Amino acid sequence: MASLPGMADDVKEAESADTGHGLRPPVSPARSTRRRTTSQCKSEPPLLRTSKRTIYTAGRPPWYNEHGTQSKEAFVIGLGGGSASGKTTVARMIIEALDVPWVVLLSMDSFYKVLTEEQQAQAARNEYNFDHPDSFDFELIICTLKKLKQGKSVKIPTYDFTTHSRTKDWKTLYGANVIIFEGIMAFAHAELLKLLDMKIFVETDSDIRLVRRLRRDISERGREIEGVLKQYHTFVKPAFDQHIQPTMRLADIVVPRGSGNTVAIDLIVQHVHSQLEKRKLRWDMAALASAHQSQPLPRTLSVLKETPQVNVMHTIIRNRETSRDEFIFYSRRLMRLLIEYALSFLPFKSCIVQTPQGHEYEGRAYHGKRVSVGGRENRLQRVTGDKISGDSDITSSFQLSLHQISSTDHI
Repeated sequence: MASLPGMADDVKEAESADTGHGLRPPVSPARSTRRRTTSQCKSEPPLLRTSKRTIYTAGRPPWYNEHGTQSKEAFVIGLGGGSASGKTTVARMIIEALDVPWVVLLSMDSFYKVLTEEQQAQAARNEYNFDHPDSFDFELIICTLKKLKQGKSVKIPTYDFTTHSRTKDWKTLYGANVIIFEGIMAFAHAELLKLLDMKIFVETDSDIRLVRRLRRDISERGREIEGVLKQYHTFVKPAFDQHIQPTMRLADIVVPRGSGNTVAIDLIVQHVHSQLEKRKLRWDMAALASAHQSQPLPRTLSVLKETPQVNVMHTIIRNRETSRDEFIFYSRRLMRLLIEYALSFLPFKSCIVQTPQGHEYEGRAYHGKRVSVGGRENRLQRVTGDKISGDSDITSSFQLSLHQISSTDHI
């Protein structure tokens, strides 16, 4: 276990910087206050914008290398520490400094167990221990992290801290180059520890953590100060001493003073970069782009004919100066051409079509088994009219399926 710079710094200096006036510390104009009542924030898109790039924190579908095989498993960072120690802030600072396009941030807060009616009543009285290992659904956590590490998509529950319950909304996450898993019990399960490639413990003074917890629970979760203090002294502090602090010895790196220790975060980022290079998770885009040049196209692949119209649309879509409206317009037009081209491969037979006016002409009718379609179904409807309707579902392996509401005789 390595302890990074700052262990001997005067904690009073960090305390005064964190507390400010009463329970409302001053907020830097460069970083807004993190306000959460649920474990997943709906108001913000799943991305972080830095000066260099946009980082997608919901991950991405699995990629394959130039040989057609899936990449190696993602690099997983476990981030542990006491309640309100600054784990999420440290995680976001690591994400911003890593400068890789896809990073998943998975919070343990999403995996609280569903409470019984009796436990709900205890929680309302601040008498339920949310800081005990038994409060978390470790089976779901381990299953979720295994799938993410393999590049598969997962559904993440959303936990509402004001009602102490899971909501009906589940968030979809994909695997990524780097996965950061943070939580107070991140190192409390043996099977979970096996999935972590790097373990970081965020150490923050107990007085600072108490002040942060008071501010968060009162201003963001609508709690009363008496209830927060009661819960802290009854459950939070004993749980830290009994279950959380002992896991510090399992950490590879200890970060004193949390997000204030920029030297420690820089060293962590350098190590992660070296691991990504070692695992070849930093993609060689040039190799991917040129891999097909010496290889014939698969027989099952059909390429849309290159025309001046298609070239112009590609040019507009790829232009950074293209406005949002133009991008959407030409993307939809390109989708329409692609769908029309794909429909031409379906089996048809000649038939006589009678118009509402009684005229007959020779047309074509679909002649084959029922077709499953998915993805941009509204784009498909624009091409085929109202003949196809249903709900689409995209799975992690890009298998697209349409649950047909009513069958049709022709398209």
